[in-house]
Amino acid sequence: MASITIDGIVKQFSGQTVLQNLSLHIPDGAFYTLLGPSGCGKTTLLRCIAGFYEPDGGRLLFDKDDVTRVSTHHRDIGMVFQDYALFPDKSAFDNVAYGLRARKVAKPEIVRRVGEALEKVGLSALADRYPAQMSGGQRQRVALARALVIRPRVLLMDEPLSNLDAKMRLQMRDVILDLVREAGITTVFVTHDQEEALAMSDRIAIMDRGSIAQLGTPEELYGTPVNAYVADFIGSANVIPVAARRVDDGAASTAPHVRYQLAGQALDGVQGGPQLGNDSVLIARPEDLSLMAPAPHVPNALHGQVLRRQYLGFKTAYRIALQDGPEIRVELHAGNTVADFQAGDAVQVLVPADSRVVSA
Repeated sequence: MASITIDGIVKQFSGQTVLQNLSLHIPDGAFYTLLGPSGCGKTTLLRCIAGFYEPDGGRLLFDKDDVTRVSTHHRDIGMVFQDYALFPDKSAFDNVAYGLRARKVAKPEIVRRVGEALEKVGLSALADRYPAQMSGGQRQRVALARALVIRPRVLLMDEPLSNLDAKMRLQMRDVILDLVREAGITTVFVTHDQEEALAMSDRIAIMDRGSIAQLGTPEELYGTPVNAYVADFIGSANVIPVAARRVDDGAASTAPHVRYQLAGQALDGVQGGPQLGNDSVLIARPEDLSLMAPAPHVPNALHGQVLRRQYLGFKTAYRIALQDGPEIRVELHAGNTVADFQAGDAVQVLVPADSRVVSA
């Protein structure tokens, strides 16, 4: 097992910089996710860690060992690919045993360790089957067993669940987490699926154009995004341009008080980043907003009209046209005692005073 230190990594292709002086430390045994849209650099970074790409600048360390120029097969990593990358002419047993045979492990030890690995992923009965005879979920389990059986220092996973159906993805999340927690292996997981990242990770690095936009726990990224990009990528959020200014009210607070103008109203919020730029946006999660009758007017509320109501069982989603302002989404969850509004009704949208205003 090993910690991973990425120190000022730079990677270019055809003169275009894909990774921009990127630094990150991943503790021993942690489950870190690189999250972001296509083209943000997450897979390039993973391939640099794996040794498939050689960086154009910076260093990469496993514990204190500099592996920047070390070839892939000498880095002692396990890799799980999006397309499984199984040998089609080898059985499940032989696919899992491949890495052990390459390391000259004794045959009795191979039989024991492969048997244990297949048992842990629930495939003991399918040891003699070939990949073409297996479902996608079964092939992914074989790929996972193959990566773990060699007991690597680091486990790297590149979009491993994207080819599975929704139900199988949920099952494989638990399988992966159970196995890597039991083994205590440092894991770097690449995905563009925010729900996957939130559900599985110790910490998430949200990437944007070759840099890390924000690093934090799932709770930190969802609750305290530092900019509009992060807020819009993690979960669902109303991201609304506002005119804002910081207010020094003398109160002791970890987040400075902000006053902003929206839909003709002055509202209170908090500063969500290191500074406010000329262009600011309000970050308001739909589930954090409330609906009230149009009168009497209450502080930090905006007047509007219900455009659409969608009942979704555990929640009811509303689309509200603000008076002299943009549209905003509100979600009221089951058990909420607020009156049920219908399309066409006049309402007030109550915006919490701790809603974050960040630089756009």
